[in-house]
Amino acid sequence: MNQLSIVIPAKNESAGLSKLLPKLKAGYPDAEILVIDDGSTDNTVNICKDAEVRVIPHPESKGNGAAIKTGARNAKGDIIVFMDADGQHKPEDISPLLEKFNSGYDMVVGARKASTHASLFRRFANAFYNRLASFMTGYQIDDLTSGFRVVRKKYFLKFLYLLPNGFSYPTTSTMAFFRSGLSVGYLPIEASQRNGKSHISIVKDGIRFFTIILKIGALFSPMRLFLPVSFFLFTTGVFYYGYTYLFYHQFTNMSALLFMSSLFMFMMGIISEQISSLHYRHMDDDDN
Repeated sequence: MNQLSIVIPAKNESAGLSKLLPKLKAGYPDAEILVIDDGSTDNTVNICKDAEVRVIPHPESKGNGAAIKTGARNAKGDIIVFMDADGQHKPEDISPLLEKFNSGYDMVVGARKASTHASLFRRFANAFYNRLASFMTGYQIDDLTSGFRVVRKKYFLKFLYLLPNGFSYPTTSTMAFFRSGLSVGYLPIEASQRNGKSHISIVKDGIRFFTIILKIGALFSPMRLFLPVSFFLFTTGVFYYGYTYLFYHQFTNMSALLFMSSLFMFMMGIISEQISSLHYRHMDDDDN
């Protein structure tokens, strides 16, 4: 039977952990509970020690994604549950996630219902990210940024080098799993009100999420990014050439630039598609 590890990244989350850890220990006594303390200045480490759970401290704050990487590397289980320490994720939702995971998935994500997002802006932003990421990957993505998920460790470790150290690890890992042909499922959950103050900046991290979506799109699904741009430039060139030929009877430098740009974009997409395939040449290798 596969061992279960529950990995919790935490930075100054003593209030949330004091409530969460006893519930996890009572509900999942056989699971390894691993807290990654990301440079906390409060009582986080002592709370973990009092609860008798394993804690790995970062000497300084490296970011949520870095804590996730540390947890994945040090987890003893073959299956890892990632969840937040702030009380948004309910321990009782782990069992349904595992039940769906055991039906044949390599990753199952707790997809937050729209009504449970903290604000209308976040609800809109999350819906936008989901639609854009679904287009980039060609798969339906119900919650791109949820940090509550169950993963098969041997596959998750293969993508650690791609994960950013900041708050966008769910974005990258989700799109990487989809693009590599692994099975990803979603289970609707009710997210609770978090304890304490959020470390996420809506504007700063919103721009970061958008940038990473485009980066991963270019890395894993290049033609979905480059082909529409190439088609747009080519179409614009055709219409502009028709306009200049009709009114001025000439082929302009701008028309030539648009056609050449379209060709360059198309060729970049083909080259990027070939490069992206190199990321999966070791997917079927046996793990130690």
